[in-house]
Amino acid sequence: MSNIAIELTNVSRKFISPAGKITLALRDFSLTVKEGDFCAIVGPTGCGKSTTLGMITGLSPPSSGSVRVFGKPVTGIDPNIGFVFQADAVFPWKNVIDNVAIGPIFRGIDKQVAHDKAAEWVRRVGLAGFEYHYPHQLSGGMRKRVALAQTFINEPKILLMDEPFSALDVQTRALMQEELLTLWSEKKASVVFVTHDIEEAIALADRVVVLTKGPGSVKSSYEIPLTRPRHVSDARYTKEFIDLSKKIWFDLKDEVQI
Repeated sequence: MSNIAIELTNVSRKFISPAGKITLALRDFSLTVKEGDFCAIVGPTGCGKSTTLGMITGLSPPSSGSVRVFGKPVTGIDPNIGFVFQADAVFPWKNVIDNVAIGPIFRGIDKQVAHDKAAEWVRRVGLAGFEYHYPHQLSGGMRKRVALAQTFINEPKILLMDEPFSALDVQTRALMQEELLTLWSEKKASVVFVTHDIEEAIALADRVVVLTKGPGSVKSSYEIPLTRPRHVSDARYTKEFIDLSKKIWFDLKDEVQI
């Protein structure tokens, strides 16, 4: 049996506004992710999806309950965790290779070694020839490739992704989903992927967790039976995919209807 990478047990998370109003984002929420698993979380706006990622990173400690990573309580930011945001977290004043090298340099790796490693990752994400371009010279999809290289170069054991492809057009989004699966299959980090897109969740994940409307808790969980290695463009047209999409939508629609 696989070891547990992430374990949230009966967590709740409250936020207090400057005016003193208390908002409960998550209530009695539990989630377990095994090492090497790809877990997608879907749910309505305001259900606590991003809050869940914040608790795993240590940036947003729970108000009650426990959060453990590789069996240890989360007490701060863990260098084994990589994060890919919806917005590009690239430095506009640095070129592609310097953006990718910044993580290893920050972690104390020799600058030349870091740049050599960055050059390899730039090639692996399909940006060979763009090493010295700046972010404003790149398309949205290319900037997202830089963000993936920035993350994977640090070889995270856990990868947290908060709607990373939502701003991309349909074709670029499909390409980036394929790119992510390729990189993940090589490294097998444990992934928690937050998305509003049911089809994206099914295409990428081993398991899809559906949250209730806020305060969020787990409504249902679906194991994805699609084989790996998996090609997103092919998987979408299988009967299993379509059936799962319908089931998850019926689960979710009660939570998004007013």
